Amino acid sequence: MKRTILIIHPGALGDALLAVPSIRSLSARFPQHETVLIASAAVSRLLSECGLIDDWIPLEGQACLGLFSGTSSISGELQSRLNRCDLAVVWTEDKDNALRSRFQDLGVPRVRIQSPFSQELRTRHQSNRFLETLGETAGDIFPERTVQVPSHLLEWGKAYLETLNTSPDRPLVLVHPGSGSAHKCLEPRRMVLLIEQLWRGGGCPLVLEGPADKDIVSHTLQFMSKPPLVLRDLDLSQLTGVLAQIAVYIGHDSGVTHLSALLGVQTIALFGPTDPQRWAPHGSHVTILCGAPCFCESWETVKKCEGKPCLQVPITEILMASGLAIEEEQCKPS
Repeated sequence: MKRTILIIHPGALGDALLAVPSIRSLSARFPQHETVLIASAAVSRLLSECGLIDDWIPLEGQACLGLFSGTSSISGELQSRLNRCDLAVVWTEDKDNALRSRFQDLGVPRVRIQSPFSQELRTRHQSNRFLETLGETAGDIFPERTVQVPSHLLEWGKAYLETLNTSPDRPLVLVHPGSGSAHKCLEPRRMVLLIEQLWRGGGCPLVLEGPADKDIVSHTLQFMSKPPLVLRDLDLSQLTGVLAQIAVYIGHDSGVTHLSALLGVQTIALFGPTDPQRWAPHGSHVTILCGAPCFCESWETVKKCEGKPCLQVPITEILMASGLAIEEEQCKPS
């Protein structure tokens, strides 16, 4: 059986996707090894389906309890991986080296443990910080920034959109009003103006509602005279199939925005209080738009900020980036 490279990533979707260049780099450095990821089940399954990893173990499953607690026994599934493991890469903080000692006790000969948020790291962009934990730089790796969507997800996405009876003569524009925090999002009335103008400009706007987006989507829809189609209850793999059919994606600093960019979709990323030089996705197909510079000193200050000028991204700029027609008189906030 093949020897194993084990990668542990406890982060959410966006942070996990920022680590894709590092995952690719590890696979390239160890082509004879099996790359096994321990992360959230949804992210792990998607990266496996897209061929970025060879196998995975769900972080939230029973198999990993003993690894992190130090008090429970290791499951047979994980023990088998550890018995063949030549290198474990763990992207988390390890206080008192407890996790490193745990791996060493389990017989793993090489262990690299460092959080991408460590103050010891010098690079700025989060994706490059993952590489730095491996002793690499962005210039050391191959330049691929996108991944190919597998055929079964492409077929699913196409079939799903056909059931919605979308306009076949209009380019599909997927708008994601939410993100991980309401403080990173355009206020609903501006989002309504954008969606309405996308329709007037010749597009077919669709709205994505993720598990944490119900309130902001509901608030947005209540201001609309012609509610758009809303995509709900899609798991991550299903969403990937849909994104592959989309002409343009518009969203905030969120995991879905990073997913869109990773798939090579024309992506418009709207940034406000978070730093695009640290968090924005890369690629010539990605347009980053911001409002006024944010001068909030902390996230608590962001929460108290009224008006959020950093999120006052001109609607005309978003529409121009989309490539759709613009009706100037329709782009002024009421």
